[in-house]
Amino acid sequence: MPVTDEVIAERPGYHRLLLASYDRYVLGLSRLIWRCPHRHVLAGYERNIGLRHLELGPGTAYFLDRCEFPTPRPELTLVDLNPTVLRVSASRIARYRPTTLRADVLQPLPFDAVTLPAGTFDSVAANFLLHRVPGNWVEKGAVLDNALTALRPDGRIFGSTILSAGVRVTPLARRFMRLYNRRGTFHNGEDDLAGLRWQLDTRFANIRLTVRGCVALFEASKPDSDAALTREGRPAPQG
Repeated sequence: MPVTDEVIAERPGYHRLLLASYDRYVLGLSRLIWRCPHRHVLAGYERNIGLRHLELGPGTAYFLDRCEFPTPRPELTLVDLNPTVLRVSASRIARYRPTTLRADVLQPLPFDAVTLPAGTFDSVAANFLLHRVPGNWVEKGAVLDNALTALRPDGRIFGSTILSAGVRVTPLARRFMRLYNRRGTFHNGEDDLAGLRWQLDTRFANIRLTVRGCVALFEASKPDSDAALTREGRPAPQG
């Protein structure tokens, strides 16, 4: 069932006060606790972002504000269920005049010929998103299905997520994960590296999966045919 507006409004991390400190607090944890410096995430944007881009769960648009686009006038669409997130992120990158869409990324997105045309996006990002949405890997795969539908053939998906298994999790990181899972901020108690690889393998080609601390950074492309998906690379060493 779709997450209700009331539940979203109560989730830690979604109200305006915490969004105001998101860059310093939340992204700071990425480096100090999850051991994934910002430069690795930003590099994924630099390698993969296209002219027409769909951002699932934009947060504060921190990386969209800093990345280099292949064109001075990219076409950006931001998707989130929380209207505050959409207002904050759209305001930050107002110079690009982004389109905003309020929708649940776990449900089929309302694709249409004008606002959200299927099969036309050059890139889709799901950055620090999957560990925050409820469900197991099969249920979280709905986010990847939406990306697959949105992308043109050979279009790129990329993103990152915090894992609880199959990666090196420090005792401090484990304590934070347990706390955030109890609060409902995280839903990654069963998220492992093998499961993420499986979800990517069943949909995409040319997969690149890299591990930094307990964060998995992924990149892949939409197959342009029904040919068997190719697998390029293995999870990189942690660092």
